[in-house]
Amino acid sequence: MLQVSILKANPELVKQQLKKKHFKQPELVDSIISLDDSRKKIQAEYDAVQSELNTAAKAIGTMMGKGDKAGADAVKLQVAALKLALEPLKQKMVETEKQLTETLILLPNLPATEVPEGKTPEENEIVRTGGMVPILGEDAIPHWELTTQYNLINFELGNKITGSGFPVYIGKGAKLQRSLIQYFLDFNTAAGYTEYLPPFMVNEDSAYATGQLPDKEGQMYHAKEDNLYLIPTAEVPVTNVYRDTILKESDFPVKMTAYSPCFRREAGSYGKEVRGLNRVHQFEKVEIIQIVHPEKSYEVLDEMVAHVEKLLQSLELPYRILRLCGGDMGFASAITYDFEVYSAAQQRWLEVSSVSNFESFQANRLKCRFKGIEGKTQLVHTLNGSALALPRIVACLLENNQKSGEIQLPSVLHPYFGSPKI
Repeated sequence: MLQVSILKANPELVKQQLKKKHFKQPELVDSIISLDDSRKKIQAEYDAVQSELNTAAKAIGTMMGKGDKAGADAVKLQVAALKLALEPLKQKMVETEKQLTETLILLPNLPATEVPEGKTPEENEIVRTGGMVPILGEDAIPHWELTTQYNLINFELGNKITGSGFPVYIGKGAKLQRSLIQYFLDFNTAAGYTEYLPPFMVNEDSAYATGQLPDKEGQMYHAKEDNLYLIPTAEVPVTNVYRDTILKESDFPVKMTAYSPCFRREAGSYGKEVRGLNRVHQFEKVEIIQIVHPEKSYEVLDEMVAHVEKLLQSLELPYRILRLCGGDMGFASAITYDFEVYSAAQQRWLEVSSVSNFESFQANRLKCRFKGIEGKTQLVHTLNGSALALPRIVACLLENNQKSGEIQLPSVLHPYFGSPKI
């Protein structure tokens, strides 16, 4: 959530930045400023009446001490009238604050200056590429055929048990999943991240705090009777570890990693772009999260991008890093880098990670602050990234490493999987 002070400091600049994100209601900036002005005016009126009330209450005590009962009784009537005057002001203030918050949460985060102009994925900037694209034989097949051939994943069984988009991993397919999860966690903890195993459902406050609500309500599975949401990413519960918390400057950086299943409705479409593991409703992911000093967040962003890049390099997969344009960025993000790996069998790039700096946007909702050396309380900056999301990593590992009668695995996975190949 944006701070009102940022909007009021330069409303026209804020509108320009929102335009970069292709936000369709820039007039909300003026509405928020007007509501905040009204809130301050009501607060001033309330404070003035409260001050008058406090003065009158003290006067009653003084008069009673002097034996002036008649004077005290007169002031008591005045106090009663002032108390009555406070009630509508208090109610008006509550209503105005509610309206202000409900309008403010509709604004997305402002894009950083480095974010390129653009509206569609085609307008994202390629920052750099790495790895070698393998040359496959004519008999190469996509992962949805490979997983059937090697009995690794059964999509039809998942469809029977639950529905489309809920694959069942079997035998070596399940072991490969487990191997990747353990390797990713080990890679992250070796870099100083503390491992968490969070709940896989969150309450409304947690989903609101990280920006999933109200923006992504339709994408989350909702257990209505308990009013709990299945998590779309471990970012949600893990970042909320520090909701309503005041940190010390010496606590920075806070580095957390977590494995979790992720649940997303994902608007359904058809064709090879969403076939097999390309788009599923339940998948596994390992996340990295950092909570840092505001002056360090862009330095940390570069560090996190480099961390994910090294992880992809260790898997020997061809990859590219994209800086997302304003129109393709998430609601809460100030800047996002996407990682894509190349599927040689499908001959297309598949997204496997997003690394984002939210600046103080999430922190303002989380009420996560820190007390600096001078004793001043400020909002922290939060960042997160996938390290990594498994479905498309698995798809590319299988497709890119298929040989006659076997699938070779990168050397880093051999001790985890217990074999160099499937």
